[in-house]
Amino acid sequence: MSETTAKGGQPLDEVMMAMDVVDTLRRRERLVTTELAETDRREDLKKRLRDIYDAQGIKVSDATLEEGVQALAENRFVFDPPRNSLAVRLARLYVTRDRWGKWVLGGIAVLIAAVFFYIVTVAGPNRALPGQINAAYDSIAAATQEADALAQAAELQAIGTQAAAVGQTGDARQALAQLEQMRDLINLSYTLQVVNKPGLNTGVWRVPDANTGARNYYIIVEALDATGRPVQVPVVNEETGQTQSVSMWGLRVDEAVFEQIAADKGDDGIIQNNEFGRKARGQLVPEYFFPTTGAAITSW
Repeated sequence: MSETTAKGGQPLDEVMMAMDVVDTLRRRERLVTTELAETDRREDLKKRLRDIYDAQGIKVSDATLEEGVQALAENRFVFDPPRNSLAVRLARLYVTRDRWGKWVLGGIAVLIAAVFFYIVTVAGPNRALPGQINAAYDSIAAATQEADALAQAAELQAIGTQAAAVGQTGDARQALAQLEQMRDLINLSYTLQVVNKPGLNTGVWRVPDANTGARNYYIIVEALDATGRPVQVPVVNEETGQTQSVSMWGLRVDEAVFEQIAADKGDDGIIQNNEFGRKARGQLVPEYFFPTTGAAITSW
């Protein structure tokens, strides 16, 4: 088999030997500094190198010694690092990717997750708002023929659609919530029965803060379905302005109605005329059988 050669046809073992010579010279830096500076003493330097290798039992030819001395003089086997260019910096980043790569990939994954979360929870629902508002209005229009209910629904639809168009998503969602609450209320049917149960008030009165010389009278009623089960109804408490979902609340009446119901209960403990009102499906508010403002309280 042919002898393995290095680039240019020189046997590989001679190249390796020359590199070893250079390495030996570098380890003896003071010797190199002195001898290479004087050309006429190169032979003496090679003799000393031969003695070094002979002492190790290594036979080195004059040509190899000369090659090593010349290579050292020319810095032939010295690594000259490239300039710190953009390409070099990119290469260094690449070879060190095992250290920083996982953090970059983790950051990218977090960014992708954040974008996906935003699309699913914010951007997507916001884009769907106009369609949801219109759908809620359509369901109300299909459920009732009451002019007042349709007018209120149309106003809420206009407010919500306009708010969604200009990016006021909070106002748009509030309009949608009111439309959905109206839709649910229209679809309810129940009877309002005057409460006459042990331990529960049938009526109460309050002294308003704005007029301590007056009294506000309330009859406590309960919403019941056709089977007698309580029905949860959204009711605005006139004292707090808050809407609560309750099955029992107080309806504002005048003193005469209050005393009339009190007398009905007082004669035998039973209220014969105990149906205060009735709400049919398709109506926004009940039909009342006693005079009332419709104002209510939810706690007493």
